[in-house]
Amino acid sequence: IFINELYKGVHVIDNSNPATPTNTAFINIPGNLDVAIKGNKMYADSYVDLLTIDITDLQNPTIDCRDEDVFTLYNYHESRGYYIYNKPTERITRIDCTDPNFGDEFFTRGNVVFLNDANIETGTAIDASGASLETGIAGSLARFSVIKDYLYVINQVDLTAFSLSDPAKPMETQTTRVSWGIETLFPYKDYLFIGSNSGMYIYDLRNPQSPEYISKFEHARACDPVFVKDDVAYVTLRDGTFCQNFINQLDVIDVKNVNNPQLIASFDMQHPHGLSVRDNNLYLCEGDHGLKVFETDELEEVGNNQIEHIKNINAKDAISLGSDHLLVIGDGGLYQFDTSNPSDVEQISFLSVTK
Repeated sequence: IFINELYKGVHVIDNSNPATPTNTAFINIPGNLDVAIKGNKMYADSYVDLLTIDITDLQNPTIDCRDEDVFTLYNYHESRGYYIYNKPTERITRIDCTDPNFGDEFFTRGNVVFLNDANIETGTAIDASGASLETGIAGSLARFSVIKDYLYVINQVDLTAFSLSDPAKPMETQTTRVSWGIETLFPYKDYLFIGSNSGMYIYDLRNPQSPEYISKFEHARACDPVFVKDDVAYVTLRDGTFCQNFINQLDVIDVKNVNNPQLIASFDMQHPHGLSVRDNNLYLCEGDHGLKVFETDELEEVGNNQIEHIKNINAKDAISLGSDHLLVIGDGGLYQFDTSNPSDVEQISFLSVTK
């Protein structure tokens, strides 16, 4: 299992025995947010660049290729470079509601940047790659996806396709402007489902080197992880982030006709993040509110058919590896659960994941 530690790199977990996972290596990748894996190649962002890393020897990974300026999500200052991220300090300022900066996501006073602490949130990417799998399985918060011989990445506004005909040297084939605020990427059949602040976009991959826009399902401005199974898309919307919305809900959407996705039902949630669907069960991460399990037999009643709630964990994203094995990542680290009985989920192990 490969787990991203924001802006630092990737932890490599030996999970041959899920009851006793072991942190065996750390791949140092400054500015890293996401990874995707195909064979012995790891594709990872490093600030604005895309790296191709040979992980044949996990203790001694090597860089095969660096594609520069692939990711344009950072502001650039001519003398100071890229504005990447912030580290919290003890310095706090309080402003009156009549202040011009009241309610702003961030503002500057002199050389100090102040952020509205209600809008700060961090997350973790997780990629579960089995020995029998040529391509890793990513979570619902992923921004990278490998499909056959192509790598697809998003960078807040663009979707870029790379040919992996030479896995060591990705070749860009097309960059498509999607919209501002695109966040997550989920492959399903011959399509890519892209979650954004304002809705879910669907792109056709029948010509894999040139993804083609098909349709969009619009929703209120919100952060938007997506998971698709059996022609049904499950979308979570949440507040308390830079998305600046006040909605916490689960949308269930019929995507059988990709040209015209239709809302089946919406359900109030507490603070939903990533999610995974296996068989007839939805595993939904609710941040500090834990992990919830819902039956999906009746799509119009999914949110009302909760069968399990694990409250004592922070849950950000989930990957189902089978009908009896669920991975959950949160602020504390990696949780593994036995889901053979979805209404009585049992924890197998927990591994703290920090550098």
